[in-house]
Amino acid sequence: MSSYAARFPVLEVQHTFYEPPDDALLRRWRASVPDGFEFTVKAWQVITHESSSPTYRRLKQPLPPEQRGQVGSFRSTPAVLEGWARTVHCAGLLDATAVLLQCPKSFRPTAENVDRMRSFLGAVDRPPGVRLLWEPRGDWPADLVRTLCRELALAHVADPMQAETVTPEQTYYRLHGTSGMRHVHSDEELQRLRGLVAERSAPYVMFNNLPRARDAERFLALLAAAGQPAAAAGRSAPAAR
Repeated sequence: MSSYAARFPVLEVQHTFYEPPDDALLRRWRASVPDGFEFTVKAWQVITHESSSPTYRRLKQPLPPEQRGQVGSFRSTPAVLEGWARTVHCAGLLDATAVLLQCPKSFRPTAENVDRMRSFLGAVDRPPGVRLLWEPRGDWPADLVRTLCRELALAHVADPMQAETVTPEQTYYRLHGTSGMRHVHSDEELQRLRGLVAERSAPYVMFNNLPRARDAERFLALLAAAGQPAAAAGRSAPAAR
């Protein structure tokens, strides 16, 4: 972790999505980096992903039978509410500045899903000073995303190689790779990205998956060469144990 912190100013932790680590490990991560280093965390999958999602294979213990069909899609069930409480607790231990709610493509812009979002996010306690980020996947109309972000105080997360954020005043980009998870961004793509963040206030640029650690380094070097203020660029990944 300390070697990563010497290269980047921020890390988006994904362990909290698959299964939140124990408190002792989170405290070690926080203690291993400088005070100014920033964490963001991805919310536990029980909040956003249905129990049929293949991502649940990463759980140490399978979901109990009574929770199948009762998790994901912002249901206000005991299991989901407990998952939110655990996510918030993890964010507090890391002194995280943001919690990311990444939805699967199967979470579509239906009236039921929109109502669940409004009900859940309008009722749960939010950690003070921590932004809520929302990454809808799939075909969500920009006007609906904008409305929900305004109503629920969310920052819209987008991959700028695919679509633009509707909350540019809170830019948080997550780059997944235009040709797949092993994609390496071209110089032209990084130049385009530099132009997108040039006029943004305190933008975040997260390069998702392992091959893009080098992309993040190249991007920071590009900003420095152009004399631009450094974006909060880093990688979305499991933290080192």
